[in-house]
Amino acid sequence: MNAMIEKSSAWFERYLVPPLSAIASNIYLQAIRDAFIIFTLPLIIAGSIFLIIANPPVPAFAQFLQAHAGIQNAILVPFNLSFGLMALFLAFGVAYSVAQYRRTEPVQPGVLAMVLFLVASMPVTNLNSLTLGTILPYLGGQGLLIAILIGILSSEVMRWFRSSRYTIRLPKSVPANVKRAFEALVPAVLLITAIWLLEWFVSSHTVTTTDSSGHRVTLQLTLPILLMKVFEPLVVVQDSYPAALLEIILMMLLWSVGIHGMNIVTAIAAPFWFSTLAANAAAGPAHAHGIVTEPFFHIFAHLGGSGATWPLVIYMLRSRSAQLRTVGKVALGPAIFNINEPVTFGVPMALNPLMMIPFVLVPVTIVTINYLAFSFGLVHVPMVMQPFTVPVGISGFVATGGDIRGSLLQFFDLAVSAVLYYPFFKAWERILIAREEAAARGESERATATAGLSSASSGVRRGAMSR
Repeated sequence: MNAMIEKSSAWFERYLVPPLSAIASNIYLQAIRDAFIIFTLPLIIAGSIFLIIANPPVPAFAQFLQAHAGIQNAILVPFNLSFGLMALFLAFGVAYSVAQYRRTEPVQPGVLAMVLFLVASMPVTNLNSLTLGTILPYLGGQGLLIAILIGILSSEVMRWFRSSRYTIRLPKSVPANVKRAFEALVPAVLLITAIWLLEWFVSSHTVTTTDSSGHRVTLQLTLPILLMKVFEPLVVVQDSYPAALLEIILMMLLWSVGIHGMNIVTAIAAPFWFSTLAANAAAGPAHAHGIVTEPFFHIFAHLGGSGATWPLVIYMLRSRSAQLRTVGKVALGPAIFNINEPVTFGVPMALNPLMMIPFVLVPVTIVTINYLAFSFGLVHVPMVMQPFTVPVGISGFVATGGDIRGSLLQFFDLAVSAVLYYPFFKAWERILIAREEAAARGESERATATAGLSSASSGVRRGAMSR
């Protein structure tokens, strides 16, 4: 068994680690991931709190707010101006993060990206005729794709101009801040003009679509609307079981070779997840139907951390293996808050062919169960964003907008995880116990041999003294 495990580990390191590491080290994916985590996540979570208040899980309060729409709309103002503007902040964040990875000045590309995003999102018309409510959807979930593209574009174009001779260079005697402002002038003017002309061309066309109440309406086309129309089939496909399955398998394969799988997949899928989540939040618990969102994975699949390893921690606390028992004690506290790096690298799960099987199999099974539960309406779909560190039980209730069945689904998933992990855990435990016993025997034999040598040496010294 040991030889087979070592041979499999070598194969993984030789053939699987290099391509997955290359994906993980891509600058754009890292920048998008950082931008979501640093610049939008706090706003999404803060906005979600007001969404919960406006749609309380207590029926009496919910009925009161439904009867007083003015109060409910007032509570939703912070939600609309935080969660609802996340694409605007994401444009800044992506440009800022790309510039940081390129080791160039990051603030100017970030500010330029926000301006470009606003130019791209507004129909070229008399702005006095527009209302914030009309364009708000495209500054949030539906504008994420264009925000990412503009963020990358503004950062890379500004970097290129700064390193080329097509920019304004002032004498060395000019203060550094003034020089930086003029260096950014040429790319800023060119990009704003280009995006404005493109948006003007797009705005000269209209599109017929369906509003939230199901009525057909004609809208002046904008770049976010156009991009959403182009990628609409992809958004629909992404919110499906095959897509969820593919994403969870990729996450766990990356984790299996020691790469943070959730971060990598988030960088690719986040625009689609957050678009679906924004639609769920706007529809409310009773009418939301999008399933594959960020909470679908973070809250309902990664119970106790990636791989749903909560039950493993319990098993390890009672293990006969000293290594597993020690890891279990260390991992217990973090597991409560869904952090499982001690388990991933202490058991280990990463690069361990035996434990990699359930490490992938358990999340795949849980995702399947959850998808069926949500699609059949047994549990409200996730609609509230929250920190992934919220303990299991509480997070399921909050994520579903106050549906207690969300918590029950999490506990059912934990039971499934415990059953699937058990045989693999016992097999790995036996291997570790055998290794620990062999190591103890070797230590004992070395101690005996050392004592024998010491005794023989003393005998020789006594013999020499007697002579």
